[in-house]
Amino acid sequence: MAGNIFGELFRIMTFGESHGPGVGVVIDGVPPLLEISEADIQSDLDRRRPGQSAITTQRQEPDHVEILSGVFEGKTTGAPLAMLIRNQDQRPKDYSNIMEAYRPGHADYTFQMKYGIRDYRGGGRSSGRETAARVAAGAVAKKYLAQAGIKITAYTIAVGPVQTDKRDFSVIEQNLVRAPDMDAAQRMVQVIEAARHDCDSVGGVVEALVQGCPPGLGDPVFDKLNARLAHAVMSIGTIRGIEFGDGFAAALLKGSEHNDPFAIHEGRIIPATNHAGGILGGISTGADIVLRAAVKPPSSIAKQQKTVNKDQDEIEIQVRGRHDPCLCPRIVPVIEAMIALTLADCYLIQKSTRA
Repeated sequence: MAGNIFGELFRIMTFGESHGPGVGVVIDGVPPLLEISEADIQSDLDRRRPGQSAITTQRQEPDHVEILSGVFEGKTTGAPLAMLIRNQDQRPKDYSNIMEAYRPGHADYTFQMKYGIRDYRGGGRSSGRETAARVAAGAVAKKYLAQAGIKITAYTIAVGPVQTDKRDFSVIEQNLVRAPDMDAAQRMVQVIEAARHDCDSVGGVVEALVQGCPPGLGDPVFDKLNARLAHAVMSIGTIRGIEFGDGFAAALLKGSEHNDPFAIHEGRIIPATNHAGGILGGISTGADIVLRAAVKPPSSIAKQQKTVNKDQDEIEIQVRGRHDPCLCPRIVPVIEAMIALTLADCYLIQKSTRA
């Protein structure tokens, strides 16, 4: 199936389905001699895994990663790095009542139209379960980028109507929604719990900050860094919009307000402000890269919904199974992973360009 490969020099291919034996990833292009262990990868997988709190799906998956190739004596060899995450808590019977129906908000109908066949067990390849493989690959990319001083931090800044302007990174992993504001986090949890109680779901906004990115990454005109990051983040099934820097708010500003003047700081040129979000002309400026992603409310809800089946009968369905009432807490490490994979690829491309 086309579309399962991402990247040019740091290239990944993911495989597996939601209720199959497992999911995994093969990375080609990992530089040799990078120190990496299963523990390095497991820490990010633990942030994404299901069943980690009362406001996430109660599917119990340990998401234990197995490195199958590409690492010897704790270091990458330059060979393809393959990783496997076995599914332990599949319940395909939860979907037996809707195997002939097209669930609202899901990819059931579109997959059927494209391939003439679909895996109805939790959406198969279109399931968010596939993102575990991305997170595993992203952990490797993060480790590589850390050598260059590049750090990626994502966090929830809105759930439903609750928003925050506070950015206290020290508390992100201390609350259930991974928000940089403990007070707002409590209100966000209340919104999620109310949606779950009503057999419904809720969306939100995740922001990501990239610190330490050098100037020069990105390739105009069609492979601009912001275009590649947008491609990467929008490839996550639950994302419905993305913006950089001031984003859509820039439409309300004048050029004199939005332009970032350049200045000298510690002997190097940097933008004095960052309305552009760290990217100009599709190339990183050296300032922090700031992007925000709109996360839709999960489509799997227990409310009765109208739809049709493959015989074109109008029916009502109720989606059973274990599902997230809000995806923001678990999508945070996925967004970090896709940003890391993009930047690792761009970093290697830039090294080859200026070698």
